[in-house]
Amino acid sequence: MTSDRKSIAEFLGLKKDLIGLLGMVVLVGLGENMAERFLPLYLVALGGGAFSVGLLNGMDNLLGALYSFPGGYASDRLGYKRALLVFNLIAMAGYAIVIIFPSWQAVIIGAILFVSWTAISLPATMDLVATVLPKNKRTMGVSLHSMVRRIPMGLGPVLGGALIGAFGETRGVRMALIIAFVLAGVSLVLQQVMIGEENKGAREKTSASSNGLKLLSPDLRKLLVSDILVRFCEQIPYAFVVIWCVSVNKITPLQFGLLTAIEMATAMMVYVPVAYLADKSTKKPFVVVTFMFFTIFPLILLIARSFWVMVLAFVIRGLKEFGEPTRKALIMDLAPDGKKAATFGLYYLVRDTIVSLAAFGGALLWDTSTIQLFVDTFGVGRSLIPFFQSIASPALNLFAAFGFGVAGTIYFSLFGRDLGRSSSTASDNS
Repeated sequence: MTSDRKSIAEFLGLKKDLIGLLGMVVLVGLGENMAERFLPLYLVALGGGAFSVGLLNGMDNLLGALYSFPGGYASDRLGYKRALLVFNLIAMAGYAIVIIFPSWQAVIIGAILFVSWTAISLPATMDLVATVLPKNKRTMGVSLHSMVRRIPMGLGPVLGGALIGAFGETRGVRMALIIAFVLAGVSLVLQQVMIGEENKGAREKTSASSNGLKLLSPDLRKLLVSDILVRFCEQIPYAFVVIWCVSVNKITPLQFGLLTAIEMATAMMVYVPVAYLADKSTKKPFVVVTFMFFTIFPLILLIARSFWVMVLAFVIRGLKEFGEPTRKALIMDLAPDGKKAATFGLYYLVRDTIVSLAAFGGALLWDTSTIQLFVDTFGVGRSLIPFFQSIASPALNLFAAFGFGVAGTIYFSLFGRDLGRSSSTASDNS
């Protein structure tokens, strides 16, 4: 039995440091999803109104992009263990502000510190995986991280909703925030006990400074360009998928919830087997395949007129995770030694900042309400309304998404590269 457990641990790359990281992901993620998912309700209950909800949502998207690079830079300068300690303390400070001061303004201020914990900590997380695991186990490590993250994503909102059901919106969310604070504290202790110290000398020599965009090698830039195009494919229809399914095609909200569950279950099923195969071969084919799944989803959704065809669409949407951990592992492979976290953070900063434009573009393509709002607010652009009235439609939104996906997939298929087959030796640690 002991040998079987050891074999499973070796297959999954479950070293002590990685186990500590995954435990931290579950604990912090559980608190995050219990509390943050219901912050809009809390803001409204505190008198913030629709403005505060919109401000929170916009801030979340913006900080998610902007925090990536400083998170990576901090990891390279401090080491991933110290960086994760700092990030947890910052998140706990944010929770404390919201708990102590029951006003919507305090929620916005506190949220600046905790709302994008995942974004700021992800480069350090990837740095840890790249450091403690050999190259032939990196994709498996990233896949385990992606899979484990979905446990609190599914469980957290259920627990948060139960607290609100039992204690009401204001008290329920405050209790969820208190629990999130406690769980972050427990995870802080866990990560300090489980995660080992790094080789400080090696880090000091290689991480003395940042070189900005020079960190992105030509091969990494090609991956970035294709990734941006494919993320436009994802984000153009992203906010409208539920509208298409529920309002246009008249399925029930419960059925849409089932579709989301099917998507998550599909993603979790493919992580480990795909990671095993990717670590045994080159990574590029797996990234190409996942880009193809991103691309196919809006096209299948466009022709879906029944619940069961939508099931197929959401299975495909779940399969887009087929090569996502592989893509993250490829970024770490292509990043320079000693600056992997900073490079990862810079990559996400550039990608997410540009892709944030896709949501606005998707709204323009869906109907004319966005351009009308712009005209009413700023008093300019009225001449554009007839043009958008003639072309805007849900079908155009989904077709445009498909076109961006095709472009990104073809570009990476033709020009994308990786570093060849991973070494099977444990001495390949970065």
